[in-house]
Amino acid sequence: MKVMIIAKNYKMSDRLHENIEKKFSKLGKFFQDDVTATVIVSRFKDKTKLEATINTKQTLFRAEETSDNVYEAMDLVIDRLSNQMSKFKGKLEARYKENKALKFEFIPDDDGEEDEEDNLTVVKRKVFELQPMNYEEAILQMEMLGHNFFVYYDMDTESTNVVYKRKGDAYGLIETTR
Repeated sequence: MKVMIIAKNYKMSDRLHENIEKKFSKLGKFFQDDVTATVIVSRFKDKTKLEATINTKQTLFRAEETSDNVYEAMDLVIDRLSNQMSKFKGKLEARYKENKALKFEFIPDDDGEEDEEDNLTVVKRKVFELQPMNYEEAILQMEMLGHNFFVYYDMDTESTNVVYKRKGDAYGLIETTR
């Protein structure tokens, strides 16, 4: 796994740089091919924030932590990413039961984000490929991203649907028809 480290308002030591590379490289066991992890270390006030994003072809893994100690934040982020990957792998294994040695074989082609400013109301545009999944996988993906809605292609109904968070730990589903 390639690890791209960005420091914002933070002077990074060589030791910290090596530790980040070493710990994030261990997450490479979940992937067959070479995937890039982007790690952002920033300081604001007296706290250090560590954000990590691993973008694969089929999903996005993201975690962030804020702490007084950057090493503590790094360990918490690694744990969260590892849990997300394990959950996702379990879902894929359940979906494809005959493939027991499943690895994440989908490498991102980072053609997903474009920032476009428009004079009207569009200030950002994202283009992404809809992946076939069911609503449970879509909810899991939405939770991993930390978003309050998620657009997906429902493999059962063969339509584009939206899951969203409602008040009180409930979820909503918008199904489309033609």
